[in-house]
Amino acid sequence: MVNKDGNPTSPASKYSRTVTTAIMLLVLCGFSFYLGGIFCSEKDVFLTQAINKGTAKDTSAGHLHIKAVSFPECTRDYTDYTPCTDPKKWNKYSRHRLSFLERHCPPFFEREECLVPPPDSYKSPNRWPKSRDECWYWNVPYDWINRQKSDQHWLRKEGEKFLFPGGGTMFPKGVGQYIDLMLDLIPEMKDGTIRTAIDTGCGVASWGGDLLDRGILTVSLAPRDNHEAQVQFALERGIPAVLGIISTQRLPFPSNSFDMAHCSRCLIPWTEYGGLYLLEMHRIIRPGGFWVLSGPPVNYERRWRGWNTTREEQKSQYEKLQELLTSMCFKLYNKKDDIAVWQKQSDDSCYQKLDDPDYYPPKCDDSTEPDSAWYTPIRPCVVSPDPKYVKLSLDSLDKWPERLHTAPERVSDVRGSKSSAFKRDEKKWKTRVKHYKKLLPEIGTDTIRNVMDMNTVYGGFAAVLIDAPLWVMNVVSSYASNTLAAVYDRGLIGSYHDW
Repeated sequence: MVNKDGNPTSPASKYSRTVTTAIMLLVLCGFSFYLGGIFCSEKDVFLTQAINKGTAKDTSAGHLHIKAVSFPECTRDYTDYTPCTDPKKWNKYSRHRLSFLERHCPPFFEREECLVPPPDSYKSPNRWPKSRDECWYWNVPYDWINRQKSDQHWLRKEGEKFLFPGGGTMFPKGVGQYIDLMLDLIPEMKDGTIRTAIDTGCGVASWGGDLLDRGILTVSLAPRDNHEAQVQFALERGIPAVLGIISTQRLPFPSNSFDMAHCSRCLIPWTEYGGLYLLEMHRIIRPGGFWVLSGPPVNYERRWRGWNTTREEQKSQYEKLQELLTSMCFKLYNKKDDIAVWQKQSDDSCYQKLDDPDYYPPKCDDSTEPDSAWYTPIRPCVVSPDPKYVKLSLDSLDKWPERLHTAPERVSDVRGSKSSAFKRDEKKWKTRVKHYKKLLPEIGTDTIRNVMDMNTVYGGFAAVLIDAPLWVMNVVSSYASNTLAAVYDRGLIGSYHDW
């Protein structure tokens, strides 16, 4: 062997280089070990101090006992406090697209560490199903919505109670009659095909409340706005609901999750901003699912006089709405009187058109995950169904209640998960809930109605309690494995959140 000058390389020279390299590696490893020891020891000291602050050791029994931590009660002006949707902070944020109504959580140094008190004269809520029809006035003492909507029969105050006759802006004769008409337009609501729904701009959630008896589980969605407490009324009634608004951020739900979405004169400007809000509805409705609209501009031929507009304006709005929905692979499924129903197509041929660079709206690229929905901006593009899924569309899922116990296809997307893991989780939760009931016998009775599973995986806790008089909001952290899509595929509901 020769070196770069053409002279032969001696074995001794080769050996010396090997020794030098080995020594350098040993020195580097030793230095790395030394630094690791310093930082790890400091970390252990910090953890030890934290543990010592929060616990006290019982040396006689050899067990650690958690010290009780107490928090003061907030002052009475915090009775209606929701830190991330605080009306006192609205002026700090933009009015553009009502984004000030979105989540804006206070910085760490402004966070309150006190217990929000109940309203004065608060009483234990009525038990389900009585709570759906009436609640105590002082539990939700909001008069504005009562004054403004009493003529539409949203609610009515009688003595110390609010009564809910089931009316709405588009169904003053009662939500039952309204849904009966809807069942005629969408037969899939009758046979277990449709299980999950979302009601945008829910009012006092009468639509979602009525559907519970029909086997459909609805997330009622509304912002905290001048209607004061739509979601608070819903929860007091025992109806699933969350604070939220379609504005600049995606809704905290996975793609292709809801079997149906509903808007009853919800005042969302569907045709503005290039149909951006319709694109978000398209993202969260599963293929074969339905979008239902009642109110302007549907039935503009008869209704335009009551909408403070002209017939021509309403006709133009309806045509624009139909054009946008068609471009997003929705087709008009049925229509009667004030209700129009569109169905999201599952046929690939429609979505192939979106590949045309001149087509609007375009198909979303791979830069943002379809299920990324925690503080993720709404994108002006169509989230097309992934062709690898053969059991994603509504007509390919098992009907309710069989789908509750069928391993969802999207379980395989979770790292390390498969059908066998799903079955083990289901079996595990049957055992756990039996133990929970020993500790808290009220579980499964009408004493407990609104439940949150703060760290769900596949919704196993909710599945075991499916026949109990309660509902469960399944929460998946945005930093955890995305199992929320599988929760919806089972026919359960949930939301992304971070604690």
